[in-house]
Amino acid sequence: MSSHWTPRVVGRVNDQYVKVARLLGELVWHSHDEEDEMFLVVSGRLRIRLEDRPDVHLAPGEFFVVPRGVRHNPVAEEEVEIVLIETVTTAHTGDVVVAGTVPIAAQLNRSSEPGA
Repeated sequence: MSSHWTPRVVGRVNDQYVKVARLLGELVWHSHDEEDEMFLVVSGRLRIRLEDRPDVHLAPGEFFVVPRGVRHNPVAEEEVEIVLIETVTTAHTGDVVVAGTVPIAAQLNRSSEPGA
């Protein structure tokens, strides 16, 4: 895991992927119309900006589930390592596609990351 905002699938439980990622800066405002998304902070501190409610601040060991349909933008003011648990159909940046969007095929192919 050397690239920021590049999730990697490390396991599957039924119809859920378990992913790991390293974050720094912010991703993009987006939502997942059909899926909830769970963020578990392993190290660092993460702020999840939510469009229609107060921001969520997470420390190591804390988690938050972003409900389906809620626009959100994860922000890491320091380097953060997280575990994501998402339905296998969850797109990286949900309803938007940007230069940093990582398709699921790349998330599954660990050899595509330098040093993997």
